[in-house]
Amino acid sequence: QVQLVESGGGLVQAGGSLRLSCAASGRTFADYPMAWFRQAPGKEREFVAVSRWSGGSADYTDSVKGRFTISRDAAKNTLYLQMSSLKPEDTAVYICAARVGYLNPSSLPDREMYHYWGQGTQVTVSS
Repeated sequence: QVQLVESGGGLVQAGGSLRLSCAASGRTFADYPMAWFRQAPGKEREFVAVSRWSGGSADYTDSVKGRFTISRDAAKNTLYLQMSSLKPEDTAVYICAARVGYLNPSSLPDREMYHYWGQGTQVTVSS
């Protein structure tokens, strides 16, 4: 049984930093995309960042470029999101996702393309 478990969320002031973790169990995703999405109250779930494979390239939504960094530890089967210069508009539940199998890079931000999801971790940025 595959599980994705996020941790590291919390309350932080604007300009601060947080590091989210997503621990995967049940299978390895080293060769496949793992991503972060977020969902704010009353809004659709939106793409934040994706790691195409362990050691591979990453893609980000424009609003977080230069502030967020996605990374992986293949040995720990864990995905990370280092968030800096946080803004109140970053407030959301951050959710880890993974898929098995190759995907055209243009489809990586599409939430419908992911097979596994975590429960999410709340990030609240105060002004």
